[in-house]
Amino acid sequence: MPALGLTGGIGTGKSAFCAALRRYLPMEIFDADQCGHELLAEDAGVQRAVAAAFGARIFDSDGKPDRARLRDIIFADPVKRRTLEQILHPAIRARWMDLAMDAARSNQWFGADIPLLYETNAQSYFSAIVVIACSPETQRARLLELRRLPAETAEKIIATQFDLAAKIARADYLIWNDSSLSSLDRQARRLAGTLQQYPTHG
Repeated sequence: MPALGLTGGIGTGKSAFCAALRRYLPMEIFDADQCGHELLAEDAGVQRAVAAAFGARIFDSDGKPDRARLRDIIFADPVKRRTLEQILHPAIRARWMDLAMDAARSNQWFGADIPLLYETNAQSYFSAIVVIACSPETQRARLLELRRLPAETAEKIIATQFDLAAKIARADYLIWNDSSLSSLDRQARRLAGTLQQYPTHG
């Protein structure tokens, strides 16, 4: 089956949409953010590279990279952010590409939730791209009220991502997540119906 790329911006509701889509279209959806968290927590090679790049101060009392501390550092310094991306992104991409190749030989849909899909030029690997978006006001409110991010941190993170309007312009499908979970569910159901029309093989 073809592979589906899912992206958007921080706080636009990608995870909620992926959960809704799976209710109507059984599929594996790779979570790039979660993969990055797992690499930092469990991969010895990644941890050595992080220690070499950022020093021992970045580790917590359990000897794991402190993600909150790391986030503050990389979003205050573009050079450090690129350094971390160079450590994590190749490993993350290798994982989802292996899964996508397996899915291509089967009748099972595969999706990859990749926040920086366009920023990392991964779009050519997918048959279709879904962008989950919302208004700037809703996006910022979610970051401040639900994720409890400081306003300055939220703005820095948003600034590192492509403008949502640019992502929308390049999308094959747009999910507008500015209201209720029931609205998101209806859009997931409609998209699943469309995707089920793709020819199968395997």
